[in-house]
Amino acid sequence: MRHLQVLNALAVVLAIFALTMLLPLGVSWYYRDGAEFAYDEAILLALGSAAVLWLLTRRRSRDLTVRDGFLLVVLTWTVVPIYAALPLWLHIADLSFTDAYFEAVSGLTTTGATLLTGLDALPVSINLWRMQLHWLGGMGVIVLAVAILPLLGIGGRQLFKAETPGPMKESSLTPRIAETARGLYVVYFLLTIVCALALYYFGMRDMDGWDAVMHAFTIMGLGGFSSRDAGFGHYASLELELVAMGFALLAGINYATHFLALRFRNLRPYRDDSELPYYFGALTVSILGLTAYLVFVGAYDDVATALRHVAFHSISMATSLGLATIDFTVWPMFAQLWILFLGSFIACSGSTGGGIKMVRAIILYKQLFRELLRAMHPTMVRPVTLGGAPVSESVLHAVLGFSFIYMASIVSLTLLLSASGLPIVTAFSAVVACINNTGPGLDAVGPASNFSVLTDFQTWVCTFTMLLGRLELFTLLVVLTPAFWRK
Repeated sequence: MRHLQVLNALAVVLAIFALTMLLPLGVSWYYRDGAEFAYDEAILLALGSAAVLWLLTRRRSRDLTVRDGFLLVVLTWTVVPIYAALPLWLHIADLSFTDAYFEAVSGLTTTGATLLTGLDALPVSINLWRMQLHWLGGMGVIVLAVAILPLLGIGGRQLFKAETPGPMKESSLTPRIAETARGLYVVYFLLTIVCALALYYFGMRDMDGWDAVMHAFTIMGLGGFSSRDAGFGHYASLELELVAMGFALLAGINYATHFLALRFRNLRPYRDDSELPYYFGALTVSILGLTAYLVFVGAYDDVATALRHVAFHSISMATSLGLATIDFTVWPMFAQLWILFLGSFIACSGSTGGGIKMVRAIILYKQLFRELLRAMHPTMVRPVTLGGAPVSESVLHAVLGFSFIYMASIVSLTLLLSASGLPIVTAFSAVVACINNTGPGLDAVGPASNFSVLTDFQTWVCTFTMLLGRLELFTLLVVLTPAFWRK
């Protein structure tokens, strides 16, 4: 009974989410694409469920504790996809609910792993809904609700701490958490508009307005869905690839940094961001190194072509965007594994990207370097620093614990998929792609195919893995521990 206030807050989040379906519904009505009834039913079911839940728990509306925040985040990311899946399930023939739920989770977690085919023939509104899920999930449905919940008397700071992707380096960007959430969304919204305009301008001959909007949703959310079966490669445009790379790089940076730069009208926050030198440095070294390698082994005859494809896919996979223009599984296995590995750590904390985040990778690297020095100089005192400030031992332990759980999750889930009959490369890459919210994997789940090869059991394993990665492991695992439910 003590968690009824969580259900009350969930009802509000669900009602807000239902209203986001009005955009694809309006598009469906305008084009009369046959999907109108699917949105009508989905909106009515979502609003009806929210109303019933709110009425049953209205007397339990009060401020949330930290534990309540974790529970609400987990419930939101498991319940909301049920309603997000309804338009797909109701409209697409022969689509099972398992597959529809997987697609919805993939959209909201910005993973971009799809099991649908015939995307070119889908109604505009259905593709718009799939890619709008990326945009909504990119910053988090909870953060959107946090901007509104305080107006309803429901505190939001606990939710913001539990949901915001990665460890935010600014603990209080503005005096009120709702103002912070709105500020982050202003930056997110402005970048999305500029991205859509750039895509439309440079793709005027190949990309219509709705495709530009949909791919802007995908890019800024760092998802990976496309409205084309051939993916982003359908457009075969260097200009569009450059736009996608540029905005993916922006989306991979901490949104708090963008927010502060906009707020103070200068670039100093970018200069002060301790992650950015590593972020751009690792990408630059990877792009140049892989380009040289692929030319050396004869995968490409000229440097320009190699650089174009390596740069796009390195940035796309590293930031967890997941769009592809070619089938990079034809590259030597070393190159495939390297760009898959980049998605594990490149994206900055507070970005819409996945993986362990660059800030944790930096701390791990510095901790490893310190331990190597300690082996040679046992009495040496050398604190781990980040941005000129020492990192506390509690943070170091938390990062080490997170990294252990991350690696253990990859190993255990890979073994589970392998035991279910998947080849080891397919199983491993599917888990890595899902836990990093990257999208395409290797072998049978590579960019030239999709996740439709999975059985229902394997699909549910990958669905859980996407949620585990999107909620950065601890948020989901904490709720699954018996201690969480003890009084």
